[in-house]
This record gives sequence, C-alpha cells and structure tokens, in this order.
Amino acid sequence: MSILIEALRWLADPAHWGGETGIAWRTAQHLGITALVVALAVAVAVPVGTWIGHTGRGRWLVSATGAARAVPTLGVLTLAGLALGIGLAAPAVALLVLALPPMLAGTYSGIASTDRTTVDAARAIGLTEWQVVTQVEIPHAMAIIMAGVRGAVLQVIATATLAAYTADYGLGRFLYSGLKTRDYAQMIGGSLVVVVLALVVDAALGALQRRIDSRDTAAPEPAPTPHPTEETP
Repeated sequence: MSILIEALRWLADPAHWGGETGIAWRTAQHLGITALVVALAVAVAVPVGTWIGHTGRGRWLVSATGAARAVPTLGVLTLAGLALGIGLAAPAVALLVLALPPMLAGTYSGIASTDRTTVDAARAIGLTEWQVVTQVEIPHAMAIIMAGVRGAVLQVIATATLAAYTADYGLGRFLYSGLKTRDYAQMIGGSLVVVVLALVVDAALGALQRRIDSRDTAAPEPAPTPHPTEETP
C-alpha cells in the first residue's frame, strides 16, 4: 500500500508532468505511436478482410494471422530491433503484428456475415461488385469492424510500452527507468497512466461503437440502388 501511495505522490508532483520527459509529453508520444500502428493496420487489414469476406477466397490468411497472437511481442521486437536497429521502426513492426489479427478477423467476419439473400438481390438489380461491397456489405459490417478496431487499439496501447525497449519514447520509459533505478513509485505511476489511458480510449471507442450499433438497429437497411445504366420504368 505504501508503494501505491508513493506512486500517487509521484503522479501528483507537477515536476513530473512538464518537459520532453514529462508525463504529458510521454502520453502524447504513446498515443502517437498507437495511432500510427492502428492506421497502418487499418490500411492493410480492412481491404484484405473485405476482399476475403466478399469473395470467400484466402480464408486461410485469417487463420494464419490469428496464430500470430501466440507469438511473443517482445520476441518480435527483439528480432525487429536486431534487423532495423534502434528507433521506432522495430516497435512499430512488432505492434503491427499484434494489431493486424483482430482487425482482419473482424472485417472478414462482418463482411462474410452479410445476408446472402440481400447480396444476391443487389446483384440481381444490376449493382456492380464494388457497389455491393460499399453499399451493402460494408454498412452491414461496420459494427463488427469497429469491434475489431477497438480490440486492436487496446492491445496496442497496453503493449506500446515496449517502444521504450529500443527508443526513448512513450510511457514505457517510466517503467524501464523505474525498474533500472529501483524507483518503484515511478514504475507504478507510469503503469497507472497507461491503465487510465487505455480505459479512457476504450470508453470513447465503446461510445462510438454503441452509436454505430444503435444507428444500424434504428435505421432500416437501405434498398440497393439500381445500376446507373439500368432503365427504370
């Protein structure tokens, strides 16, 4: 209990919040690398997951990337660090390996779970495959895709402390510095900041996900629009 009190005192000290090594700047760095990794994961996982769910091809890729969750992130970071050197490139690669599986699985599941009758009806009235994806499947899958993004963001925030392993970056510096100098108040205080940050981000993403769910539930699914070249009576 005394260590926790010391950690709270460490957090309450204004001297630990300012400057380039303070909590505020470290938090901004932590959010920055999280946003970068999540953006890269979205750019890769959402298109690939949409293609797999729409065509039914390459389902093995979802299982293969899911197996990557069993790979220790610290081990991936060490190998990436040996290959890429000191800096943010190595932790970005390790965190990307962690973020891809839930996003890919969520996107694939959302697209593949779209009612096939609706998809066939959309094709029957002349929609192109691109229109089927963008007007039917993606709107239906948005809530599930969002759930995958939410899970990936939380995992990245919690694991981004490892960025301090190869770079002087993020909230992980408080954990490493505290462990090295036996300053356990700093170590626990930094951990508490990561926990609070994860809870705040999760609450925000949860509110966004509920909004998407309520919108999809309240609003009837729009009927597919005819192909522009199709003549209507």
